[in-house]
Amino acid sequence: MDDPPPPERSNSSLSAHSVRSASSSVSQQGGTIREKRNWLIHLLYCRQDFFDCLILIEEQLAECRGLCEYAIYIKAMIKRANGELAESLQLFQSATILNPHNVANLKQVGRSLYLLGKHRAAIGIYEEAKAYAEEDWEISHNMGLCYLYLKNYDKAEDCFVKANVIQRHDATYVQLGKLYTLQDKYHESIDVYLEALDYSPENPELLTTVGLLYLRLSENFKAFDYLGNSLTHDPKNPKTILAAGSIIQDHSDMDVALTKYRIAAVQTPNSAQLWNNIGMCFFGKHFHIAAISCLKRALYLAPFEWIIAYNLGLVYLNTGQYASAFHYFSASINLKPDFASSYMYLAITLNRLDDFENACSAYEKAISMERDHLFELNYCITLYNNEETDLAKQHFQEFQACFAELDDETRQSDQDILDVRSKLMEVFK
Repeated sequence: MDDPPPPERSNSSLSAHSVRSASSSVSQQGGTIREKRNWLIHLLYCRQDFFDCLILIEEQLAECRGLCEYAIYIKAMIKRANGELAESLQLFQSATILNPHNVANLKQVGRSLYLLGKHRAAIGIYEEAKAYAEEDWEISHNMGLCYLYLKNYDKAEDCFVKANVIQRHDATYVQLGKLYTLQDKYHESIDVYLEALDYSPENPELLTTVGLLYLRLSENFKAFDYLGNSLTHDPKNPKTILAAGSIIQDHSDMDVALTKYRIAAVQTPNSAQLWNNIGMCFFGKHFHIAAISCLKRALYLAPFEWIIAYNLGLVYLNTGQYASAFHYFSASINLKPDFASSYMYLAITLNRLDDFENACSAYEKAISMERDHLFELNYCITLYNNEETDLAKQHFQEFQACFAELDDETRQSDQDILDVRSKLMEVFK
């Protein structure tokens, strides 16, 4: 922009008012120089034309000897966008020195400290900013994030609630729900997300999160309802597709689940969870080679996911490759030693490898961790096949007690268990 033209002179003598106006314009000249390119800097920044924007900023700072607050602020924003967090923090601090009462500068200093992991220092800056803007939801929200990372859940909750009182935002509801989920308060978390949906009923992220929480609480029908609603608004969301597909898969509709997973694979081809689910779909269809191939890919993408190793163990056990099954069940137990079913399947594998003593130890470990009718039944069968009839009878009685505690639907759900139970009742008469 061109500089403002100099004041015109007349032949007559200047009045006192004209003299005062001239001196005032001189005093404002420095401010005009500092701000004259702000509009262009803003335009280039909004276009994300960072290279040209930085060139213009440097020219502006050179002209005003580094005293242009807006140019420094935008330069800091660009540095942050490029991942130069330390340099960005220094620039925001420089802008704050030029204008200590500007809340925007203080908030950006706090944000930079938060991104650098200096959460306590960030809280201090936000407290200072609150002195100038008490009713700013962003300050309370960001303070809540800092307390959340410091695991001070009570203060984090207070900050998020206060932020929502000032002004409701989906981001605050999401973080408050996350806070309750971290504390295993799933019902409180669902209530928060449902309140958020009252104000943003078409937000796919909120709908998916509610669906996942209901899925965690084993309320599959409610979960599928919310996940289906989410897919209506965002049909290619891979997280939603994965969750909906897993519910469909649990109901043994493998072909429909695979159709869903095919859509998700286009969006996230390197998702270990996706390939794990695809592998188990093929396992459910008895395509064992395809299942192993998919599970191996999942394990390559996430080698420390215990569930993938566990599933590979199941597939190898079903194909009679007991040495490979033993390898993957052992790996699964090392990664997650508190999952009782891994010990049961390890025991079955060890028995097939003619290691009866260690198989019994694995069964005992599983039974000590969890009371389950399948553990007792399989242990009974293993003992009976190895001519330990008396001990097998004891565990069959334990199985009967566990089985009697189940509801009718669960008891009738697996015909194989009913057939084996009938045969063992004949044996142990």
